[in-house]
Amino acid sequence: MASNNSSLPPPPMFVGENYHLWAAKMKTYLRAQSLWDVVENGSNPPPLPNNPTIAQIKNHNEEVAKEGRALAIIHAALHDDIFIKILNLETAKEAWNKLKEEFQGSERTKKMQVLNLRREFEALKMKETEAVREFSDRISKVVSQITLLGEELSDQRVVEKNLVCLPGRFEAKISSLEENKDFSQITLAELVNALQATEQRKSLKLEENVEGAFVAKGKNHSYNSFGKNPFGEKKGKGKKEEVNNKGESWKNFPTRQHCKKDTHLEKYCWYRPDVKCRACNQLGHVEKVCKNKANQQRQRAQVVEHHPQEEQLFMASCYSTNSSKETWLIDSGCINHMTHNVGIFKELDKSFYSKVTIGNGEHVDVKGKGVVAIETPSGIKYIADVLFVPEINQSLLSVGQMMEKNYTLHFKDKRCTILDPSGSKLMTVGMRGKSFPIEWKQTTMHAFPSNVDDSSLWHRRLGHFSYSTLKQMSSHDLVENLPIIDDVVDMCDVCQFGKQSRLPFPVESTWRASEKLQLIHTDVCGPMPTTSLNGNKYFLLFIDDFTRMCWVFFLRQESDVFPAFQSFKLMVEKEVDCQIKKLRSDNGNEYTAGEFKVFCEQVGIQHQFTVPYTPQQNGVSERKNRTVMEMARCLLFEKGIPKTFWAEAVNTSVYLLNLLPTKVLKGKTPFEAWYERKPSVEHLRIFGCVCYLHVPNVKRDKLETKSVVGIFLGYSSNSKGYRIYNLETKKILVSRDVQFDEFSKWNWEKSQTEGSSKVMSTEDSLEDQNSEDEGENYDNFPTRGTRTLDDIYARCNIATLEPTRYAEAANVEGWKVAMQEEMKMIEKNQTWQLVDKPENQKIIGVKWVYRTKLNPDGSINKLKARLVVKGYFQQHGVDFSDTFAPVARHDTIRLLVALAAKLGWKIYHFKLAFLNGLLDEDIYVDQPEGFKVAGSENKVYKLHKALYGLKQAPRAWYSRIDGYLLQNGFKRSENEATLYVKWSRNEVKLIVSLYVDDLLVIGNESNSLSQFKQAMENEFEMTDLGEMKYFLGMEIFQSSAGIFISQKKYALEVLKKFHMDKCKSVSTPLVVNEKLSKDDGDNSANASIYRSIIGSLLYLSATRPDIMFAASLLSRFMHSPSQVHLGAAKRVLRYIKGTTDYGLCFLKNENEDLQGYIVTELEV
Repeated sequence: MASNNSSLPPPPMFVGENYHLWAAKMKTYLRAQSLWDVVENGSNPPPLPNNPTIAQIKNHNEEVAKEGRALAIIHAALHDDIFIKILNLETAKEAWNKLKEEFQGSERTKKMQVLNLRREFEALKMKETEAVREFSDRISKVVSQITLLGEELSDQRVVEKNLVCLPGRFEAKISSLEENKDFSQITLAELVNALQATEQRKSLKLEENVEGAFVAKGKNHSYNSFGKNPFGEKKGKGKKEEVNNKGESWKNFPTRQHCKKDTHLEKYCWYRPDVKCRACNQLGHVEKVCKNKANQQRQRAQVVEHHPQEEQLFMASCYSTNSSKETWLIDSGCINHMTHNVGIFKELDKSFYSKVTIGNGEHVDVKGKGVVAIETPSGIKYIADVLFVPEINQSLLSVGQMMEKNYTLHFKDKRCTILDPSGSKLMTVGMRGKSFPIEWKQTTMHAFPSNVDDSSLWHRRLGHFSYSTLKQMSSHDLVENLPIIDDVVDMCDVCQFGKQSRLPFPVESTWRASEKLQLIHTDVCGPMPTTSLNGNKYFLLFIDDFTRMCWVFFLRQESDVFPAFQSFKLMVEKEVDCQIKKLRSDNGNEYTAGEFKVFCEQVGIQHQFTVPYTPQQNGVSERKNRTVMEMARCLLFEKGIPKTFWAEAVNTSVYLLNLLPTKVLKGKTPFEAWYERKPSVEHLRIFGCVCYLHVPNVKRDKLETKSVVGIFLGYSSNSKGYRIYNLETKKILVSRDVQFDEFSKWNWEKSQTEGSSKVMSTEDSLEDQNSEDEGENYDNFPTRGTRTLDDIYARCNIATLEPTRYAEAANVEGWKVAMQEEMKMIEKNQTWQLVDKPENQKIIGVKWVYRTKLNPDGSINKLKARLVVKGYFQQHGVDFSDTFAPVARHDTIRLLVALAAKLGWKIYHFKLAFLNGLLDEDIYVDQPEGFKVAGSENKVYKLHKALYGLKQAPRAWYSRIDGYLLQNGFKRSENEATLYVKWSRNEVKLIVSLYVDDLLVIGNESNSLSQFKQAMENEFEMTDLGEMKYFLGMEIFQSSAGIFISQKKYALEVLKKFHMDKCKSVSTPLVVNEKLSKDDGDNSANASIYRSIIGSLLYLSATRPDIMFAASLLSRFMHSPSQVHLGAAKRVLRYIKGTTDYGLCFLKNENEDLQGYIVTELEV
């Protein structure tokens, strides 16, 4: 099978367009591989029988392997942008159905597509200059698309469409077919072949070598350019039996009732009542015999009287008149570029009217003037001021018009060399047939002879800003080193993709600031669908209303707006030595937060908000956001830059917009209005172009290359250099020693340069425009081995400031109250006694520890101060002898929950004071700071009960609670030291589980529970927390139907900790059939991060048995994890992302038997 399929070509590539064509090709390709049934119906091979043969095993393995081969072929046929849509799907059928759903749509969508295609089919018309085969192909393409969508168009309908849309030059052939053929039986192929034969016969008549003037098409096809027939006789004066161009005799026709002549058929009569004159638009005659034709010509002459000079065409050549749409002739006889092909015009002004005089003195009409788009190997080029002359059959490039634009042409050695105004060589054209034809698709050039180049180049360098604004900048000298910009009428495709929007609404003038920083507009844009290089998803703009100067900051989350504003305020106020007076923003939470409001009040800034759902009141920011995004899109689209560089594009857009004029500033740019000096644009280059970065001598040896290839990504704001993305190191560098190839771009898929052009030096063109800036506020790679402040703030709780020593806490009333409550509790429990300082006894110090207790939503619950013994000063055998912490295991907690759910009991949660444990040793501690007894400063406290921090405190507490429970009839479990059960008459009355100072209690009688609670409160300092809801990171939901436990909150915290909270989820924890090994040959991963992930997964498995196997498997590699192991661990986190609500549900069961399961190994 492999040998049969080895000769097949690779599968067709799908890039997101023409899905139906791709699907049809893929079906054929998969059928050739015998895999289509797997894709269509799925793979479900029958199981092997008992004692299978080798052939059966082989066939079974082949059937199983088909699934993988089919999925691999589909993956290979998809572009990376499409592949990520099916990345998580495991079978070929799922992947195929996903693509079908994504790109083919529902039945309703298909019907709409069919309707649109039918409309397109009905609107198709054949152009005058279009060949039969080209038009037939256009119709066939639409018909094929309709057929792929499940609809059918009959062959007869297609044939009728071809006949209806044919131009008048095929009228004779259609008449012949009507007489000889039945249109209901004729096929499309027969019709096209017949029409092509007619077209070829007409072309052969024109393919003659003409010595003399250039022939205008459509005029006297059977005569030469001097008005005589080939035999030298005058027109219309030949023999009586001479035939016309239709092959019919001039005689023997019935006399026509309209013209009273017998020399022609009725359908060719000039005076037919149904014919319409093209000169006067009246019925009853044709243009040739129109009496008002002279008046119409005079009216046309009045329209074009502002063009007194007629265009002339005197071309003597020995070149075949066989025309080519792609070929142009260099002509010294015509005084203007002209073409007959209307399809290549980018912009065409059909109101322009003139005439062209050809060699025999006759005139042909000029039907328009515009800009022509030419496809060349280096991209689309444009020629301006080209005349549209339908009656010629060859496109011409005027030598005179090129010389007017200061281009130079050298004709030597049967070659024509064209030089641009600077003297650089553009192209060389060889002579062929005594002419100089230019075939654009085969000609390599660096520039193009037209006046669009400079304007288009600076249009692209300045972020695709409007031509009218660029012309204003040039004419008013708003910046330095900008050349003269001409009006350009062509439409920029990149601008349409990036900027097209609805037409503007009329606006009224509003109040404007009269000085710098009097009013600042601000707004946040985002989140972006793609994170930037530094993990940012938002950007924040600040606009000065007076100067329209703009600043941008990049944020990971909207809550970072406040620190960004603080940085901005400090920066701009230092620059201009004045204060921000007003700030205008919307009502977003990032602006209405309490800290923002308090800060504005403290520094005296009037914060103005817009009315809810009225963004028009913040129009300056909204328009600036739109302008920045439009320019950023254009910058990315221009060179095909990946979306991960959006922050660099946004930063460059803001930089360029500060150099470009706005309507509100008269005769100035924002840069000049802010810095009070004109900016220079000499250093600007096209964003995203390929460049060559010089490597310093200290970073290379003598045999290494002196430069590396990079991508230009903008301008540095705090140094005199360009920002370059190094393709080798994947880092952004700043340098001034850069050579740019502005007309080339980087192919990110093939990793190679495309469309290379000439290189321009930039060594001395840089200007330190923003030397006043204190730092760069845009996206960048962090330095190796460091973390950004945003990352540090994301891991820390900076909203609550906890004191680290008593001196800090004493100044805050809340902490003083918390310390007083702690001292009262210690005195109430009779924890210590004030005594004289004993001799030969070690005194242990104490310290205050402060903690802020938060609610689940992050708000402050209470302030907690604890007095802690400095237990690290204790010595084993001197100050303590043993330690023990009573901790219940997770499986004990789950068993307790299962038993309570089965029996319908409630689980209650009690919180005990940890300081109830009695001490066996004599321990003395210092008096706490701030609470020393007046007059007894030299005395110390002797502890009767344990304090936090003592090594023996857990042991003392356990001894106390253990003795109390045993004295009150509880029995301790032999296998679990923290589980106690109280029996009465062979029935379980109460079950208690101890976890340090937390007590979980269940029972079958409410009276027993009440009595136990009352007894505990009398003996210990205890708090009743009611029914258990949250314990050890587990969330417990108790109801009459059962108990559900989960760790959703902990799972979300784990995802956020490892930056996986925004990841895409998967359906399984591990990849099916993936084998992990100790030595997989991959690079080593960060062991600390890997172990932290595994530890979190193991703790999460307390309520998630579905990840138990994965966590246990991955824990085998904690000593030396590789990137493969880390990737598998992150996949488990992606699985958790989609299953955060999962947990264990214990249902109430009437059956009194409690079932348990154990894994055993049996020996046979």
